[in-house]
Amino acid sequence: MQQYSKKVIDHFTRPHNQGSMKKADGVGTVGNPKCGDIMRMHLKVTKNKKGEEIIKDVKFETLGCGAAIATSSMATDLAKGKSIDEVLAITNTMVADELGGLPNVKMHCSNLAADALHAAIK
Repeated sequence: MQQYSKKVIDHFTRPHNQGSMKKADGVGTVGNPKCGDIMRMHLKVTKNKKGEEIIKDVKFETLGCGAAIATSSMATDLAKGKSIDEVLAITNTMVADELGGLPNVKMHCSNLAADALHAAIK
């Protein structure tokens, strides 16, 4: 059994940006029927000084395992303050790498986290 990194455990036990958001500019919900994980991302968008749309705030609601919560938390950290294009470029590998890696059987959680962010933008 492969162990979780300290960063995964930290994001699971003390998740960042957890919760819902009233009057979100975008909400994306994704799920995996095989494992039962469901992730919902809420985004608030504003414009920076250059006139580019950026993610002002992001929150997540996740029903799932520890890896699902940790990847949701990390995905929100990666998205906050970034432009729409930068957020659309966030991949599951980026999320997993920022967490110090995930066991192979939990990589689908990082897919869901990136997909939920992208769904909230579209």
